[in-house]
Amino acid sequence: MNELPHQTLQHPAEPGWKAAFEAFLEAHPDLDTLEVILPDTNGVLRGKWLPGNSLDKVFEGGVAFPYSLYGLDVWGREVEATGMHLETGDKDGVCWPIPETLKLVPWTERKTAQVLLSMYDRDGQPFLADPRHVLENMVDRLKDEFGVTATCAFELEFYLFEESEGDWTEQPKPLFSTHLGPARQNMYALSDLEALFPVVDDLRKACEIQGIPADAAVSEAAPGQFELNLHHRRNPLLAADDVVLLRRLVAGVARKHELKASFMAKPFVEWPGNGMHVHVSMEDENGNIFADQTTGATRLGHAINGLLTTMPETLLLYTSTFNGFRRMQPGSYAPASICWGFDNRSVALRVPASTPEAARVEHRIAGADANPYLVLTGVLAGMMEGLRQKKEPPPPVTGNAYEQGKKRLTPWMDEAIDAFEASELVKDAVGAEMHKVLTEIKREELNEFGREISSLERQTYL
Repeated sequence: MNELPHQTLQHPAEPGWKAAFEAFLEAHPDLDTLEVILPDTNGVLRGKWLPGNSLDKVFEGGVAFPYSLYGLDVWGREVEATGMHLETGDKDGVCWPIPETLKLVPWTERKTAQVLLSMYDRDGQPFLADPRHVLENMVDRLKDEFGVTATCAFELEFYLFEESEGDWTEQPKPLFSTHLGPARQNMYALSDLEALFPVVDDLRKACEIQGIPADAAVSEAAPGQFELNLHHRRNPLLAADDVVLLRRLVAGVARKHELKASFMAKPFVEWPGNGMHVHVSMEDENGNIFADQTTGATRLGHAINGLLTTMPETLLLYTSTFNGFRRMQPGSYAPASICWGFDNRSVALRVPASTPEAARVEHRIAGADANPYLVLTGVLAGMMEGLRQKKEPPPPVTGNAYEQGKKRLTPWMDEAIDAFEASELVKDAVGAEMHKVLTEIKREELNEFGREISSLERQTYL
């Protein structure tokens, strides 16, 4: 572990952190390894493995990581245009553990624990290029301006593949795919879950051990594609933490069974992509504000209109990879246009059929590989703007939204980056630091793919 220079550090954790890790240590004195995990701007997990006996040092003194980890591209390379690297001396921040995320890792051979970290300055102030702090600021603003909190629940789709010794340059075959006859979609097929019972059972047990509130597991709309649903959380930060930990859990359990799990937004042209749907309601001291008999429907409409009007400028928060823009194709069950509807899975914003108490918006745009902290930041910013402007949304879409001629979400990453960069609303929502960092690392990602010559180009022009 990198030792921090000898100086007084301001511990930012809430009261109770010491009791939490001491209770964990008492329950698990034979801990072999500790994984400290820092989700970066792209949602990629950075961190290190430490000896199990370093748990007290991590909780009492933090872990040193360079601020510049948030200025890396998706390949882990420094993006100089962020201004976060050698020109700053590449200084270290102090990463403090999030006590609620200290859990055993049940898929490893040695007894291992893991904990998520969040970056702070040495005086205990949040480092505002950390996506978790960006979301935390938005949650605080929502409470300060409107007196409400957000209740959130995520749904995640992913593919399972047999482990390959290759480099994935050829199109991989997911589980249950076949070259004979039509593709076996097996939507909601129990047979697929039963065929993978050891994997599904291990996923369930691992979620229980780690306290991840996973709910239904279903076979999705393509061979080898599955969906896991998370229970709602009344704390958006913990809801996003659940996503980070669930993706790691799924990958770890799959690897234990010699499988590869992928949350890539669009692995195949011919089959559906992987989405990250998020359900959001808002509560004040009287409960769900969208359930109020007098004002609930009106305020829900205002929130929906805010999400619609801010969608082009916040799109980069939801579809944050070059590949992710391939997912938004008409007819694919991924949203392709800026519209909403009641109980309609062809729209970007769906109001599910529910009891009045559970009135909410299902935001369907994000890819499963997006950063959940930034996804929720964009969603809450849009809803807050709607509550602020108090404007009614356009009429809801009925039937197939792909055939309604609604304004398209751009399928081009450069347009999404430009809209994000030009938006003062987004800059205010995510903060100046994150606004600059995300713009620069995503522009570099786009440039890198633009420099790549594809096999299709060679087949066509060589």
